[in-house]
Amino acid sequence: MIRIAAVGDVHLGEDARGRMRPALEQLGESADVLLLAGDLTRHGTVSEARVVADEFRDLPVPVVAVLGNHDYHDDKPDEVTAVLRDAGLTVLEGEATTLTVDGQTLGVAGVKGFGGGFAGKCGSAFGEPEMKAFIRHTTGIAESLDAALAGLRADVKVALTHYAPVPDTLRGEPPEIYPFLGSYLLGEAIDANGTNLAVHGHAHFGTEHGMTPGGVRVRNVAQPIIRSAYTVYCVEPAVVEV
Repeated sequence: MIRIAAVGDVHLGEDARGRMRPALEQLGESADVLLLAGDLTRHGTVSEARVVADEFRDLPVPVVAVLGNHDYHDDKPDEVTAVLRDAGLTVLEGEATTLTVDGQTLGVAGVKGFGGGFAGKCGSAFGEPEMKAFIRHTTGIAESLDAALAGLRADVKVALTHYAPVPDTLRGEPPEIYPFLGSYLLGEAIDANGTNLAVHGHAHFGTEHGMTPGGVRVRNVAQPIIRSAYTVYCVEPAVVEV
């Protein structure tokens, strides 16, 4: 069994230094890894990224993160990523990492994700160039998640995104904004690759529990939803029958 702690949408600003650290110091007693599901900063500034780095550096477990839309707002995602990586965090965007936990391997594939909507109520790459660009962006990100998951060889596979891969975890949000909260293409990538768990944030008024059409557990870990410094999910490797 692997214990996965997760949280998203902590939105740390320069006035939030030290806010989360006390709750994280004993994390190793309840979890084997911490996943951060994006929107780590308020406005995506480098100074805010330094606050995030100080909150999550040198923890007793590895920390794996993706960025969210807030972390892109100041148009410095590369600089924000560099600050977090310098603090020892693993930041993924179309990439994967593998950790060993008590003799088992945990593979995490991560992307920010993007909008577009869900089956039956989604956009398409048709019409104005702006609409084509919107959908091509989400398609490209979903393809990178698919490739990252496909390349993992691990006992447990986790997909880490900021945007939602299913509409289940958006219940409570206004239906009109679903297309800006996630995309079914992320869910398709998750279902295609033997994923054990999918974790996302972004939907502050949504629901914690959901599931892909293929039966993969999906969890919305936005802090306004879980109402704690993090929540922990226990995942067992899938049993393969022969």
